[in-house]
Parts: sequence; structure tokens; C-alpha cells
Amino acid sequence: MSTENQSTKDQNTTGADAIDVAIAKGIDFDGSPIPSEKLDLYNKVMALEAGRQRSGVSNTMRSRIVRIGAKHIPQAELNQMLEAAGFAPLKEKEIAFFYNK
Repeated sequence: MSTENQSTKDQNTTGADAIDVAIAKGIDFDGSPIPSEKLDLYNKVMALEAGRQRSGVSNTMRSRIVRIGAKHIPQAELNQMLEAAGFAPLKEKEIAFFYNK
């Protein structure tokens, strides 16, 4: 097994930075190269996002909590956690989108 292939196989696929590291290397978790067309489009969209005015840290924190938390935490529990932390509860459109209700 080549050194590059072994390092790709040993690549960490967990945690918030795993995707960013793979994108920066241009190599998917299975060791295959990410097509340049996909990388170019991703980089173009991320550059647009980098230039977007932010609405505030708390709003962004809440958005991330909802987007990621909905994958792991039941709706009622996430809603309770949001409120206990001083964030606004889940909105109907978030429930519909993230919980398919």
C-alpha cells in the first residue's frame, strides 16, 4: 500500500474539521480524488459565504445548534435545551425542515 493511500485510509473522518481537511487535500474519505469541478464550485460558493455580513454570534450559534442538533437530538429535547440555554425555541419552519413534520 502506498504511503499516500495509507494516510488517506488512516484519515480521521470524525469531528467538525474532517470534511474541511479532506476538501483542502482534494481527496474523499475513500481515497478517491474529488473532481476539480466540484472543488471549484464549492470554493466559489464558500468565497461568497465568506463575504456575507453576519447577523451576530448568538444567531449563528443557534443556527448551528439547530442544524446539527436535529440530526442527533429528538425535537422536544432540542427545543427544551434551546430554551434552557436562553435561545429562542424551534420555529415551525425548522421543525418542518429538520424533523419532516
